[in-house]
Amino acid sequence: MFCNRCGTEMQSGFEACPKCGRRIGDPVSGVALSRLERHLRTLGILWMVIGGLFLVPAVGLLVFGSGAHFVLRHREPLAGLFPVLLYIASGTLVILAAGGLCVGMGLMQKQPWARTAAIILGVLALFHPPLGTALGVYTLWVLLADEQGEEYRYFSGAGST
Repeated sequence: MFCNRCGTEMQSGFEACPKCGRRIGDPVSGVALSRLERHLRTLGILWMVIGGLFLVPAVGLLVFGSGAHFVLRHREPLAGLFPVLLYIASGTLVILAAGGLCVGMGLMQKQPWARTAAIILGVLALFHPPLGTALGVYTLWVLLADEQGEEYRYFSGAGST
């Protein structure tokens, strides 16, 4: 018997290929999908959704910061500082949104860098309850189940070079 993914010869008692880790499924389909294969697209979509959600307050802060100088015209001695702080907060949210969107697209396209970036963002997301914590736990559950990232490297094509 041979692995459908890498062609390695396997003994009949094996549950997974010793070289690439692909699990053996029922005799009809030949190979069962691994947890990484089943959840990678969903994880990418969730990261893009979270990135999009970060854009909403970022745009709101930009609009509010643009109009703040009309409201605070000469009432406060530091009235010019408030819009700048809003722009900084908005810029930070735009960077977070771009990170989420890039990681999501990278995971869906199985880019070699996306696994590492998603694990880092997943750990940071753990500290942003409730959605961030849930996404962080899901990210780590999906991506850390693959020992040393061998299966992900195979998907991304980095393992074949």
